Amino acid sequence: MSTNMIKNKLGRLVPEEINGKKQVPFKGLGKHRPVGRKYGPPIPTSIDYPHDGNKVVKSLKEALDLCGLKDGMTISTHHHLRDGDLVSNMIFDIAHDKKLKDLVWFPSASFPCNEPIIEYIQDGTINRIEGSMNGPLGRAVSLGKMNGTAVLRSHGGRVQAIQDGEVVIDIAVIAAPTADMFGNATATEGDSACGVLGYAKPDYLYADKVIVVTDNLVDFPCMPMLIEGNYVDYVVVVDKIGIPEKIVSGTTQITKSPDRLFIAELTAKFCEMTGLLHDGCYMQAGAGGTSLAIGVYMHEILKRKGESARLGFGGTTKYMVQMLEEGTMQHIMDAQAFDLDAVASISKNKGHHHYPVFNAYNFHSKGNLTSMMDIMILGATEIDVDFNGNVVTHSDGYLLHGIGGWQNCLHAKTVILPVPLFRDRIPVIVDSVTTITGPGELIDVVITERGIAINPKRKDLLDAVKGSGLPIKTIQQLKAEAEAICGIPKKPKFKDKPVAVIKWVDGTIIDSVFELDI
Repeated sequence: MSTNMIKNKLGRLVPEEINGKKQVPFKGLGKHRPVGRKYGPPIPTSIDYPHDGNKVVKSLKEALDLCGLKDGMTISTHHHLRDGDLVSNMIFDIAHDKKLKDLVWFPSASFPCNEPIIEYIQDGTINRIEGSMNGPLGRAVSLGKMNGTAVLRSHGGRVQAIQDGEVVIDIAVIAAPTADMFGNATATEGDSACGVLGYAKPDYLYADKVIVVTDNLVDFPCMPMLIEGNYVDYVVVVDKIGIPEKIVSGTTQITKSPDRLFIAELTAKFCEMTGLLHDGCYMQAGAGGTSLAIGVYMHEILKRKGESARLGFGGTTKYMVQMLEEGTMQHIMDAQAFDLDAVASISKNKGHHHYPVFNAYNFHSKGNLTSMMDIMILGATEIDVDFNGNVVTHSDGYLLHGIGGWQNCLHAKTVILPVPLFRDRIPVIVDSVTTITGPGELIDVVITERGIAINPKRKDLLDAVKGSGLPIKTIQQLKAEAEAICGIPKKPKFKDKPVAVIKWVDGTIIDSVFELDI
């Protein structure tokens, strides 16, 4: 790894080279244009596959052996099974037993269930993770326990990297709740049903080899085909791919905090008073407790007015399903189901559609769903006085979160961050964020329990709230209020070594995460 660091357009130090590859620093919004052609995997031939269509092999180990698993390969997985995933750890147990080294794990996200993989990072089985990291894995990376440099991308950035050939997947291992012998697979049926498989589409389209792992093998044809068997090399049947009670997100409960509920109500009022929430609008909200409450308040406003949102994009929860079923939302475009109500809805509700992030978030495509969204509700660990946002590190410097679709969602018409003024007596609004995950040019509104800050560039919103009675303040005022209550926390100390980089949606590097000096 090169230690040569250069400043990008935002003034952040980023490495010129990571993991042996030359990098492009962030140039500013819309300043980097891709060149060349999309990556293409090797051309297969049906001569090599069973004429009866039966691709089932005895075990995951056999499938990995048949795919030629060896040192240095890149292995991809998806995270629809969330903290209930039992498949990704299996892969690296097998690799460790085979004494393989320097593998690259390319997940769409990781969860605390992947903590056992830390052992394989430390013994060299895994050289690095190129994907969002959560909790224990991120903490280990912050402490310098990984040989290679981690690369964090948004969900859309991951699609971009695969499509552009920045990351070449040697073997994609796709956990599927239901599949047939040919490799067709779906997600609404079976004990491990997770609703959709939207994150796996680029993996099966572009990987050299594809393995489908299921615990519910059905007769051909498995419908609807969320994974198409023509792209699949082998099918493996195991006892269990996921723990159902952990597949459902632990965050999909409405907050009970009075402060957070007030933030949610204030956000809904802001959207109504500014005209952002209107008949036929496009909207997206997350699955956190505050975001869910915002959705409920918006549902009530639309119902009272006899209006409806044209579509909601998700991460889908029972609250969005309720909007669909009660007529305040006409369509749900779904990339990930967060609870069992969402899983069930996909099969029964005509307006609930499977819509992979491949279609929605890829910046190197002929248009993006996110730029069509009227209202985008997002969170952040930190926001600074220039409206830059951080979602990957905390103020103590630890890398504890993935990017998810956060960066991609910043391209919506209006981006709103409803956040508490402080968490655990640590201010959320700071002079300069620990890690820039998204530039302030794209963040329009910050809503806290003590007031609303509107980005000065949004003069239309500032004009719209005049005389509204809403508690409008500058972001500097909010920062000062937080510091008056909490004080100014000490900044973490870092070593010179970058342990991870943050890619922007166009593949350039927007910031670095440095090893903690503790």
